[in-house]
Amino acid sequence: MNETLQLMQQHRSVRSYQDKPIAAETLDAVLDAAWKGPTSINGQQVSLVVVRDAERRQRIAEIAGGQPWIAQAPVFVAVVIDFHKTRLGVEMAGAEQVIHNSVEAFAVGAVDAGIALGNMMTAAHAAGLGVVPIGGIRRDPQAMIELLQLPELTFPLVGLVLGHTDQDGEQKPRLPRASFVHTEHYQAEGLADHIADYDRILQRHWQDIGRGDGEAWTSNTARYYRQVYFPQVAPAARRQGFGFEQ
Repeated sequence: MNETLQLMQQHRSVRSYQDKPIAAETLDAVLDAAWKGPTSINGQQVSLVVVRDAERRQRIAEIAGGQPWIAQAPVFVAVVIDFHKTRLGVEMAGAEQVIHNSVEAFAVGAVDAGIALGNMMTAAHAAGLGVVPIGGIRRDPQAMIELLQLPELTFPLVGLVLGHTDQDGEQKPRLPRASFVHTEHYQAEGLADHIADYDRILQRHWQDIGRGDGEAWTSNTARYYRQVYFPQVAPAARRQGFGFEQ
């Protein structure tokens, strides 16, 4: 197995960072990995906002629900769905953009943002940096929009913390591979057994690393998914000009 594949299979979220800047050429290489990634129809409907300012990072940590590693690490990158940029291009071609009034816009934007996020994470690992993706910026998206001065038809979907690792995180075990990789068609049989097995595996993992607060996968997932846990996403997206009519 080559080094890149090893890095991708050894991901762990880092929540403890050194007080050490990232070299400019290293950061540029990480950002360029996202920039050069593929996007649907070459629409390039993603932009990055790189935040180095300590006060802004502290504010993002608060917006995300109190995540101190955002303020601790030297760089935070917001991954933004950007149909402001595409609308300008469409208008320059003499047409009117309508895609932003559909669920498809958010779907394609999220896919392309995810590709950018994944490319940055792999590049950062290859450069010896620690990372942790942050979905918590959607807890108060309007505050992020205002902080980053995002124009209409953009939306802050996810962020990435980047820095030199102080204390490394633990790699969590995953659901059994058979629950993830399906051959030819979705194989629902046995899924409940896989989930029950994983609950036991994850509980042992928490015990092994001394995490008395660690939950089973089922109860942790239920705690979030029994509700819309970031209810401000849709209202903020509508204020930004996105519609969900189609």
